[in-house]
Amino acid sequence: MFDELTDKGFDIAATNHARAILTHEFAPELAQLIAILSGFHISMADLIGGGGGESGQTQRLRHALNATGWRKHRFHVQTIVDGIERDGISHEVDHVNFARPGALALEVEWNNKDPFFDRDLENFQRLHALSAISVGIIVTRGASLQDGMRGRITDWLRARDLSSESDLVRLGIGDRTARQKAKVAAQTARGTAFHEAFANAFTADKFGPSTTHWAKLEDRVRRGVGNPCPLLLVGLPMSILTDAAPEGDAPRSLFDT
Repeated sequence: MFDELTDKGFDIAATNHARAILTHEFAPELAQLIAILSGFHISMADLIGGGGGESGQTQRLRHALNATGWRKHRFHVQTIVDGIERDGISHEVDHVNFARPGALALEVEWNNKDPFFDRDLENFQRLHALSAISVGIIVTRGASLQDGMRGRITDWLRARDLSSESDLVRLGIGDRTARQKAKVAAQTARGTAFHEAFANAFTADKFGPSTTHWAKLEDRVRRGVGNPCPLLLVGLPMSILTDAAPEGDAPRSLFDT
């Protein structure tokens, strides 16, 4: 079933027999998840207009998961010693699917600081050790998306003749800090085209190497963070970025064409 995702450029990795567990024990839930991921797209207008954060279409992924039973859940662990309750510990997971064979825990790390991966993986480790979850799943920006983000933004802005700060207002991102504007101005003063200068500053500021993306996640899992919990790692590919908003969405600006 994973072929549908890999054929579309998704990065997929599994540890500790997670692939076999999902395929044989959680086939309906896996098919549901693959269908949601396969149909997920982010418009360039939402990506840039939303400042790279979890606004607009990125939230659609969470809404789709919630609507199909992958809901936020707080696991509370209470220790009792000789009849005396000790302080409890809670582990909150953004998306949990309680299926017949067990529970699947899923976190979406679109654009956080990369230490959030440690939090997620360590939570999964503890919950699995307590038999509270069967598999932990993390969805993040894939390698192709991380590596190609700047070029994709540059090309999209060039095609729309973005050439000044005033044009950004038309895109709905006029509210930027003095530091962000100064970074773009410094590059244009050295002869860089405005659309390139903006793309350089935007990706460095919003999607830098210390944010959550495939390479950072893969590095942690290779070092054994989260073991022995079975893990499924999913990297969103460049192909999720689209020029136009999905059908039924009102255009955000003249750039939504």
